[in-house]
Amino acid sequence: MHFSKTILRFCWFLSAVILLAGCATPIGIKEVSPHDSYRELMANPLTEGVASNATKIVLRRFNLLGEYENDPAAVIAFLHDKALHDDRRDTLYALAELSYLYGERLEKSVVEAEQELAPDYFLLASIYAYFFLLDDRIEPAPNAFDIRVRTACDLYNFALWRGMQTGNAGALNLTAAVRKLPVGALAITVDLTKYPWKLEEFERFEPVDKYVIRGISIRNRSKGVGSALIGVKKVSQEVPFPQAVPTTIFLRTNASLVELTVGTATASLEFYSAYDDNLLDVKGRHPPLETDTTTPVAYALETSKIWGLDLGAFWGKEFESIPNGLYLTQPYRPDRIPVIFVHGTFSNPAWWAEMLNILRGDPILQQKFQFWAFLYNSSAPIVVSATDLRDALRNKVAQLDPEGKDPVLREMVVVGHSQGGLLTKLTVVDTGDSLVLALTGKDLDSLELPEEKKAEARRLLVVEPVPEIKRVVFISTPHRGSILSKQWVRTLIKKFVTLPVRIVETALSLHTYFGEDAKRMIGSSKVLTSIDSMSPDNPVLKTLADTPLAPGVVGHSIIAVKGDGDPKLGNDGVVAYTSAHLDGMESEFIVRSGHSCQGHPFTIEEVRRILLEHLGTQAKPTQ
Repeated sequence: MHFSKTILRFCWFLSAVILLAGCATPIGIKEVSPHDSYRELMANPLTEGVASNATKIVLRRFNLLGEYENDPAAVIAFLHDKALHDDRRDTLYALAELSYLYGERLEKSVVEAEQELAPDYFLLASIYAYFFLLDDRIEPAPNAFDIRVRTACDLYNFALWRGMQTGNAGALNLTAAVRKLPVGALAITVDLTKYPWKLEEFERFEPVDKYVIRGISIRNRSKGVGSALIGVKKVSQEVPFPQAVPTTIFLRTNASLVELTVGTATASLEFYSAYDDNLLDVKGRHPPLETDTTTPVAYALETSKIWGLDLGAFWGKEFESIPNGLYLTQPYRPDRIPVIFVHGTFSNPAWWAEMLNILRGDPILQQKFQFWAFLYNSSAPIVVSATDLRDALRNKVAQLDPEGKDPVLREMVVVGHSQGGLLTKLTVVDTGDSLVLALTGKDLDSLELPEEKKAEARRLLVVEPVPEIKRVVFISTPHRGSILSKQWVRTLIKKFVTLPVRIVETALSLHTYFGEDAKRMIGSSKVLTSIDSMSPDNPVLKTLADTPLAPGVVGHSIIAVKGDGDPKLGNDGVVAYTSAHLDGMESEFIVRSGHSCQGHPFTIEEVRRILLEHLGTQAKPTQ
């Protein structure tokens, strides 16, 4: 009986084995989703933290599939030795992946000595990736459709900055040095010949791939080789708020794998600005640089005190710490047309970030234009801020091109939003005495003012166009006043605004000569603010609205209107269409939006069209 039970159990066991064998053969397939299929195909050290199939092929070739987990350093040394005598590029690719993976394992180690080795293996990974992509070997370079090419570029880029993290607390150390590596040595020099800044201008460099952005809709990232960095500049008197510039480093290896092994290899750490068009020249190949122009902007704005200049500057609390001025957002280039952004009331240049980011990411515009911004105290009378803008533009031209040799510097485009549009118009009109007459009822020579006060009045109110400006764009501009600039609003605001002494003194010295309309408008305070300036009752504003642009200047209007009704009957919540409209403009574009429309996609697309038109390029208007 016992024997019979044993036989029966064996039969059941044998049946189960047969059934299982029928369900899952030793070799077969499994159906997966397209997402999972692609994810498996793209698995590599950067996506999944594992070796790719291409690297496993090399490990299998040398019977090392199981050895790498036990002794990564020995496997890397073995494959390195093979690569010295074997021209197959896939060994170099495998070395790049395996060195990167081992660098990550060392970085996570609890043993300090092992952690210190991690940058060396990352640097090795970048060198192997470089050799795979760009070294001269009997086996031809991989074709552009080889999946390993893009992965090798990314490995090179990530491994390069991680390989340079030898400073305190993992800071980047981008100085000349001799790096002792596990399989040799590399003498690194620094090359700044194509970099527009000096290294001593920087506080530190940060890799862009440590961060994700927020508050800006798209990230301008061009793919290529090189590690994209954020160059954090030191705060200075010239630029009193944080600046971060897009930088790319490229490590050019000037040696062979054999020279690396014997310790005679050299390499050059080259610095580039992402604002320049940089195609590298490496042994007759011309790979593009990896760049990121968005993340540095977001980094600088993360903690910038410029955000306090919205209301702070308006109320007069912050304007002394960051003075009115024209600020270059990138190094001056004599072959690129300046586009100057002028912000509105309760605002600052940061509100142009969305437009700036998208325009700068355009492959045509980034090669033809450079972008600047004007910062000003938006509570000051408009004629004062406009005078500061004109002075800033003239001074900048004199500083950058004292001999007048740069023709594109005389093709400027100025884009103004809201109050900034009024400042913009006051750079491209010839008013003669018309503004003085509107304010006082007399021409300037008839006013019994001391000469120094008369000179100041002439500087503010007798406007001559800035000849370098050839095109202007008005966005949500209250040419005939704002619907919010009512008397009670202006009276309330004056209780809180603190204007600079020079503005108060000038206003008081002129008040005696104001006409009745002007006196009624400003009331008993005797001092104008920008809110007074944007009153529909302001006689100066009425005169300015009717003043044509100077000959040779082209104007465009972008008018925001809420809702879907007749735009001519609408407004944006701050400015009515009838106020924003100007006769004689080259184009008028309606965007269905509230007042702050400078970040609206259609506004940005229209500005792009206008800039292309400025270049003489035909572009279809936004639908």
